[in-house]
Amino acid sequence: MNGASITIGPTLFPVLAALTLLAATVFGLTRLGSGAAVVRAAARAVLQLGAVSLIILTVLESWWSTSAFIAVMYVVASLTSARRISSARAGWVAALPIGLGVLPALGLLLASRSLPATPLAVLPTAGILIGGAMTATTLAGRRSLDELHARHGEYEAGLALGFGRRDAVLEVCREPAGQALVPALDQTRTVGLVTLPGAFVGVLLGGASPVQAGVTQLLILVALLAVETIAIAATVELIARGVLRRDPSPIGRIGPR
Repeated sequence: MNGASITIGPTLFPVLAALTLLAATVFGLTRLGSGAAVVRAAARAVLQLGAVSLIILTVLESWWSTSAFIAVMYVVASLTSARRISSARAGWVAALPIGLGVLPALGLLLASRSLPATPLAVLPTAGILIGGAMTATTLAGRRSLDELHARHGEYEAGLALGFGRRDAVLEVCREPAGQALVPALDQTRTVGLVTLPGAFVGVLLGGASPVQAGVTQLLILVALLAVETIAIAATVELIARGVLRRDPSPIGRIGPR
């Protein structure tokens, strides 16, 4: 067994259970939220990763199954983001910024041959990019709509000054939405100093040289910056145009007056 691999043995699941219980207890006792949410998330991770581990080799046997699996990831990411921002009914709206961020970045990686056009390379890369776009869309959407509710007076003041509804919304939510890029920026700034992200470790464990692992991780991090920036910008625009919103909304349906 590779000395860098996680040991699968009788102590693994008790350790996972203990960590989950620790997180749930702290989350609940400090009133940050429901500890049950932590337990449910961990349980879902176990079930989902278990299922993926069983089917992933079959999925990677053809482009058809790989493409279908990526499509499933995309749909789940869109519904998850929509549910966090507004409701699952807005899934098709959340799908727009996620797709607008992922498609050009993944297309450029493949067209330039920086990423090998093989299911084994494309599937995990697509998953990383979709996950990053989902997180950025969720954070930008939630922060923007929270600000619009909290700073409704500033929105009204913008209208009074002659701003169009779209411009008045953008004045309120541009800066808060931009904060959604902070995690990606911090991860990129501190890579190699604070963290060794998954792509680096995975490529290294796969037998590649540290230089190859570093280049792979750099490519992923920069691609994520592009993906998340586009997703955030698209999310803000959808909110400014009233396409993505919460009901009831204190500003009604937003659009050019």
